[in-house]
Amino acid sequence: MKDPVAKRSGDEDLYDIASWEPRTALDRLAVRTYRGVVRAGRRFVVGLGVLILLVILGASGAGGLIIRDPFILGLALLSIIPAAGLALYIYRADITTKEPPSLLVATFVLSILFAGFAAVINSMFGFLQLLPLVGFILFYYLVVGPVEESVKLLAVWLYPYRDSRFDSVVDGAVYGAIAGLGFAAIENVLYITQNLQTPGAMLIQTGIGIVDGFADTLEAGGQITAVRGLAGPGHVVYSAFAGYYLGLSKFNRENAGPIVVKGLLIAAFIHATYNTLVGIVPGIVSLIVPGVPVLVLFFGFVVVFQGVFFYILYRKLKRYEAACKRSHDDVDTAADFGSELTEFDPEMR
Repeated sequence: MKDPVAKRSGDEDLYDIASWEPRTALDRLAVRTYRGVVRAGRRFVVGLGVLILLVILGASGAGGLIIRDPFILGLALLSIIPAAGLALYIYRADITTKEPPSLLVATFVLSILFAGFAAVINSMFGFLQLLPLVGFILFYYLVVGPVEESVKLLAVWLYPYRDSRFDSVVDGAVYGAIAGLGFAAIENVLYITQNLQTPGAMLIQTGIGIVDGFADTLEAGGQITAVRGLAGPGHVVYSAFAGYYLGLSKFNRENAGPIVVKGLLIAAFIHATYNTLVGIVPGIVSLIVPGVPVLVLFFGFVVVFQGVFFYILYRKLKRYEAACKRSHDDVDTAADFGSELTEFDPEMR
């Protein structure tokens, strides 16, 4: 978008009048200052995330429990296998260039760090749950869903989104899925350690050696690990939706804000709906179909709910793939596609 004077000026040089580019030493200083402030801001956010996460691990006792029994990390690893498989599928569904491991790892780590932000905000507004009848619904739809999806998207926006290798819309879904995986990983660690600290599931090591030690840990925390294993893929699906629209915003800058908000609204709505229904539907169904364990009904609800929205995401990814193939009909295979430079990318890295 240009100033009206600049549009009508032809080749006239309107530097510092109606147009601007870094020419002078002061201009270059302004550029360096701006970039320095942005970098400092990012580092501050990351540092704050590290600090909050360390405080949470210490205050909850999770850190100490993990130090005493590192096998708990094995349970956490088992609990994210379904989510990791889903994230891998979304990664492989990217028909353009594959994303570099460095950006994927950075997104995963950042989403773990930023989970602390969500924990703090959720705790601040936890009083909403005390409201009769609608308290939990308000809490999930106004706090948990929007906040958790925003911090996961922040992990994508803060680093990979600004990299020139984020060069297609579908890349947003990939990084969103990885952010969801990281969030699920740290959330599962906290849930599992919290469960193992309850009197009914207190971990007592009776075995000797690695195999026996892990068996004791698995016996104490196996059920919560299975439950969290089913919940984890949801984070991947929700964040993939939000990430997809973040990618869409990068290549539609004139409407970037509304596009990002649309993605967050979709992700937050699905997330909040899951949180609201998962504690209600299995109980209601158990009254209709007596004799079926509530845990089985819980598993069934989770699989159906997550499956429906994963299918919607799958269709969106397939539509992108079909559009990509149509735009490259002169290329023999999808593997030969090369992503094109966008206006946001330098000509050379």
